[in-house]
Amino acid sequence: MSGSPKRAAEGRRPELLAPAGGPESLLAALRCGADAVYLGGKQLNARRGAENFDREALRRAAADCRLRGAKLYLTLNTLVFDSELPQLLEALEEACDAGVDAVIVQDLAVAAAVRRLAPGLALHASTQMSVHSLEGAKQLEALGFRRVVLAREMEQEEIRRVVEGTALEAECFVHGALCMCVSGQCALSSMIGGRSGNRGMCAQPCRLPFAAGGATHALSLRDLSLVEWIPRLRELGVASLKIEGRMKRPEYVAGAVAACRAALDGGSADLESLEAVFSRSGFTDGYFTGRRDGQLFGVRQKEDVTAASPQLLKKLRELYRREPQRVPVRFALRVSRGERTELLAADADGHSVTVRGEPPLEAVSAPTTPERARELLGKTGGTPYFVERADCSIAEGLLVPAAAVNDLRRRALEELSGLRTQRQVPFASGPGPASLPEHGRPERQVLRVRLHRQAQLTPGIEADGAEIALPLEELLRLSPQRLEPLRDRLLAELPRIVFGQEERLRDALERVGALGVTRALAGNLGGVRLAGELGFEVHGDFGLNVTNSVALEELQRLGLRDVTLSFELERERIQALRGSIPRGIPAYGRLPLMVMRACPVRVRAGCADCGGRFPALTDRLGNKFPVDCDGWGCSVLYNCVPLELADRLGEFDRVDFFTLYFTQETPEECGGILRRYRAGAAAEGEKTRGLYYRKVL
Repeated sequence: MSGSPKRAAEGRRPELLAPAGGPESLLAALRCGADAVYLGGKQLNARRGAENFDREALRRAAADCRLRGAKLYLTLNTLVFDSELPQLLEALEEACDAGVDAVIVQDLAVAAAVRRLAPGLALHASTQMSVHSLEGAKQLEALGFRRVVLAREMEQEEIRRVVEGTALEAECFVHGALCMCVSGQCALSSMIGGRSGNRGMCAQPCRLPFAAGGATHALSLRDLSLVEWIPRLRELGVASLKIEGRMKRPEYVAGAVAACRAALDGGSADLESLEAVFSRSGFTDGYFTGRRDGQLFGVRQKEDVTAASPQLLKKLRELYRREPQRVPVRFALRVSRGERTELLAADADGHSVTVRGEPPLEAVSAPTTPERARELLGKTGGTPYFVERADCSIAEGLLVPAAAVNDLRRRALEELSGLRTQRQVPFASGPGPASLPEHGRPERQVLRVRLHRQAQLTPGIEADGAEIALPLEELLRLSPQRLEPLRDRLLAELPRIVFGQEERLRDALERVGALGVTRALAGNLGGVRLAGELGFEVHGDFGLNVTNSVALEELQRLGLRDVTLSFELERERIQALRGSIPRGIPAYGRLPLMVMRACPVRVRAGCADCGGRFPALTDRLGNKFPVDCDGWGCSVLYNCVPLELADRLGEFDRVDFFTLYFTQETPEECGGILRRYRAGAAAEGEKTRGLYYRKVL
């Protein structure tokens, strides 16, 4: 193993990482004790609704952080379209100009651009990359990442395994909002309203009424709070403790940072004020402690809103009204007869400056003593500095006026601050996606049938010749006699999310490989790595969230044979994608909109009422959204109507394959739909064209 939890527990304490949606929140975070701050620019960040920072504001923010000894991380954590790649280069150039310490990314194209154009910026993998396993972390390490922001749904032992198994720094959320869906795998907002959560425009439809088992808001979770678990996170070796909240007010940031700072320093956290300033029926620690029951769920009540009284907000504003003095400085004052007075100032980071004043005067009655000089040098109020040590060498009988010492101190700290705030990262321009080859029309377009269970594999589908994807354990249920003639057409579909079940996944893959199946379909970076290690030909599924040509190229570089594109892409963008790797799209089916570790059906009604019959959640308009247990500890929420493109396939002539994504269809329906797609015949009844013909924000 390349790491150990002892490296944090016995070494430096974890970093406290705070959000900043605007300049006042940044100030609140820094003055309340954050070791690092993350924020977004005006483009390509996952909180586009926040105030955010333009180029000049970003430069000031970076300087403010460095002055106080804090790190600054820039969020470039959205999926990127090809048309936005010039914006990406501009955003990276701004980040380098400001001298940020790291960028937080979701898209493999953004990571590739950082490695190529700005290698001086550290790469942090956003929780939007859905990394939740050791194999996923190892894949990030191979891609040059320094840190992984782990999925919020992980239990403590799952976190420990990642920390112990990789040299990557692990960052965990300790306070703030919880999404019902594993981050990076939610398409509910885009499918309902064209606002993609993967692109920073989530409309939070999960907070609206969805009925299940008597519950009215079956997709709304309470906010997370692990403040009381911070000592345990430190024991686990977590390198960074992250507070969510770039859309929240500065007072919230102040309260959350102050509470986490107190807990991290061994003090008492003010959880009462923290709950009052913002919560949804209180807090939960459910995922971390393994309690996935009703206490996870909550909505924002009237009482939660009124708890943030003017008096409380005033109290929280007081937390960041004054500049705390946390940066140590050492002074060395030298006063000699006939020579200019000299003051050296040095910080703990290796910066030092020397300033000089007028020669001292001969004292008439009260010479300047070292004690008096130290008293004057210690007056650093209004700055982030405190005097750790002041050495004063003063010849006898000399006078340095108080105003002169004050002036030396002021000028020394100003010059020292100038050095502390300087940082630029080299940036090199480079070729864009236009340098990739154009993707021409394939000679032959292929149909791929994704079945939910082996019982849907009808003789008609077997005889059709289409490629067949089956979930791993469904594939293992096929008899050798049925499997043998299909072996070359089969793809073993890996679960997208495998919290704590990596050994089970490895075992299932090895058993499938022993049957002679050579192709694996993976929708997560951890699955990509594991399948590749075991010798499978790896095909990328839609869970990899590919929306641009560079990401396609990156997956091809990792050895993937083809990729299913994100179904959040519009048709015109799909047609324009470049590069040589084959690509496909889902062309039929109830698209999976959420992957959830907390099943809304089991929590509200119990597994006995499910029985694998696709129970449904009902929205406020009466639409039914089926839910299914994936067999790997998660549930999947499907769209209320199926995607239908049988009569539109000709409009996607740059696509190499189309997937018919079957879920709750009967075997007879599966066979009939496949025949209809072969004929290009339109369907009757309720259907959707998905997002292929809609504008996605």
